[in-house]
Amino acid sequence: MSKTGLPTAKDAEAVAAYLATLDHPHKDGILLLRQIVLAAHPGITERIKWNAPSFYRRDDFATMHLRPPGIGLVLHTGVKAKGLAPAIDDPESLLKWPAKDRAIAVFRDSAALEARRAALTAILRQWIAAMAPAP
Repeated sequence: MSKTGLPTAKDAEAVAAYLATLDHPHKDGILLLRQIVLAAHPGITERIKWNAPSFYRRDDFATMHLRPPGIGLVLHTGVKAKGLAPAIDDPESLLKWPAKDRAIAVFRDSAALEARRAALTAILRQWIAAMAPAP
């Protein structure tokens, strides 16, 4: 992380190194999830935060949930909660809401994640647009 707190190229390298040594029953799905999140918007960067890959676009907006079972992604409103989470169109009911400022999507395996790739991408794009709009 830079002196400004923004992710750098070294942070992305740290994520790659972290994932290369990760021993997890759903490692293939975790790698797929990383690809899906990074492809959702060209301005996304990544770093290790909260002991897991975390994604940033003007603020942290998503962090992988690496505890089994399954492959999880927590969508949040930043390092410090900034109020209610945005309204998200979720026709496949991928999101569960443990609190008013965050949601989590969990997939049982990489096949389930691949089957819901388009729906997850649509959710990510909505979340990013609401939480980190273009200037």
